Amino acid sequence: MRAIPGAWHRTAAGAGLVGPDGTISPTIFAEMSALAADTGAINLGQGFPDEDGPAAVLDAARAAIAAGANQYPPGRGIPDLLLAVAEHQHRFYGLALDPGREVLITAGATEALAATLLALIDGPDDEVVVFEPHYDSYAAVVALAGARLRTVPLRWPDFQPDLDELRSTVTDRTRVILVNDPHNPTGAVFGQEVRDEVVRLAERHDAVIVTDEVYEHLVFDGAHVPIATVPGASERTLTISSAGKTFSTTGWKIGWVSGPAALVDAVLAVKQFLTYVNGSPFQPAIAAGLRLPDEFFTGIASTLRDKRDLLGAGLRAAGFAVSTPRGSYFTVADAAPLGATDAAAFCRELPRRAGVVAIPLTAFATPERRAGYATLVRFAACKRVAVLEDAAARLAAAG
Repeated sequence: MRAIPGAWHRTAAGAGLVGPDGTISPTIFAEMSALAADTGAINLGQGFPDEDGPAAVLDAARAAIAAGANQYPPGRGIPDLLLAVAEHQHRFYGLALDPGREVLITAGATEALAATLLALIDGPDDEVVVFEPHYDSYAAVVALAGARLRTVPLRWPDFQPDLDELRSTVTDRTRVILVNDPHNPTGAVFGQEVRDEVVRLAERHDAVIVTDEVYEHLVFDGAHVPIATVPGASERTLTISSAGKTFSTTGWKIGWVSGPAALVDAVLAVKQFLTYVNGSPFQPAIAAGLRLPDEFFTGIASTLRDKRDLLGAGLRAAGFAVSTPRGSYFTVADAAPLGATDAAAFCRELPRRAGVVAIPLTAFATPERRAGYATLVRFAACKRVAVLEDAAARLAAAG
């Protein structure tokens, strides 16, 4: 069959899915999930919970379906969810938003990111700066938009950026500085000096700051600090988050973008031609979730902190070196003490060797930087305690 032209190829190449011979590979998540199914291994690779979210949120979705909320919602989102997002941003961070103009509901954070980058990138000379390793959709969408991805490495074990490297990477060609905090895949939470420098550089080079804050309520020490709260940031920052990680509803795909009205309008201009709208009965349910008492939000962070500690102890007992995450679902471990030299090969062997699935960190890195993450592996702690205990025992027995 003849080659199929189109932007799909550069998108796949941007995500590292095109082999040297031109063949297209599945994502590492699809590959590892298939290995888990084939081998019966415990899947600590993909970041989805194995427990449902709060009953109040689930019940609100059922009630919305029964009440007839099953047709197209308004293009920006239902007014009550727009208001709930604005209330949330003020309640937790002191950010004042106009819900009718400065909030947009999206099909999860992934669509929000895609619509935002497609809206703001204007040509092949534009650059998007990200910290690396990075969530795989960033590179794919930057490539789809035809821009250049520029990366600043995060290094084992604390995964904080070198600010001199950040300064040398952000230039007048930088259209967007994209910051994921808390960070996937490393579990890092960036310090105030990083936030301040991102804002200073964005002002100096007239860049837009786009933040991916889906793990905002899963910070283990202290509270999450959005970049939009830094002086000088709010007028040039689009903040993205979603319900999936906070309420264990990853399949509902309810996300949002908030920020200056002109920037949100630009995102809407693209978003309306992607999914148009989504999740009509889920939107009032997430509005209810965002209004849950403070104890719910502190409770989910505390619960995941305990799971982080359980997973980390199991990994250390199995012989891994472990970077203790400060937020998110994820823990990064170094398999070099176990003799690993190639994280991808190690992860492909692990399901049969130990009955556990993980993801190589090289899957989140550009080819030129993969050597720096050659033996690092990501595990997800967002599973039931019994599952994590079983996985820890399996790893220890195999180690």
